[in-house]
Amino acid sequence: MSKSKLIVALDFSTIEESRLFLDKIRGADCRVKVGKELFTSAGPKIIDLINEFEFEIFLDLKFHDIPNTVNKAVKAAAGLGVWMINVHASGGKRMMMAAKEALISSNQKPLLTAVTILTSLNNEEFLELGYKASIENQVKKYALLAEESGMDGIVCSADEIKLIKPFLINNNFKFVTPGIRPKNYSSNDQSRIATPENAIAEGSSFIVVGRPITLSNNPKEVIDLINKETS
Repeated sequence: MSKSKLIVALDFSTIEESRLFLDKIRGADCRVKVGKELFTSAGPKIIDLINEFEFEIFLDLKFHDIPNTVNKAVKAAAGLGVWMINVHASGGKRMMMAAKEALISSNQKPLLTAVTILTSLNNEEFLELGYKASIENQVKKYALLAEESGMDGIVCSADEIKLIKPFLINNNFKFVTPGIRPKNYSSNDQSRIATPENAIAEGSSFIVVGRPITLSNNPKEVIDLINKETS
């Protein structure tokens, strides 16, 4: 099991691109994330490929549907032997509890996390969705609901951890933080961002980094650098 807090997002559209990248980072101390684009393109074969390189997998499909459907989807995802899967907290307590129930009866026990508010959303876009609370207050509300529902943690911005942590009961609750950008790197389409160092200082359990690594000419070197900064 990796001791690194780094999860590398495999921002690729094909299994062939993924293979080339995984070969470049072979043996690196990190985990990897498979999102909707790659999983839709490659299906479970991408999981088999990553297993060949011995990286633990965060299957980032953000399940959000009726409780019965999410229960079955989580059970199927767990059966792939991945390290972490997630659902959307906005699906509600009953849906999250159905997801947790799927793991209780499964031989596989991946971490189960709930997405709060996507880090790509800024305040203006958030209000367009009809929310009455601020982003911070809504994230806090989802975090508490996720904990009540038996989630192992949440996906949120690093800046929001300090607003949530004092209200949680579970000391082992995990904070997975996307929107991580090394110093002097473009924010791309992320709005609520943090550097790797700052994210860990704020209390992140795991940080998700994509393009700063996947677009690098020497991704393994970037991984090593981030590990040094966050160890």
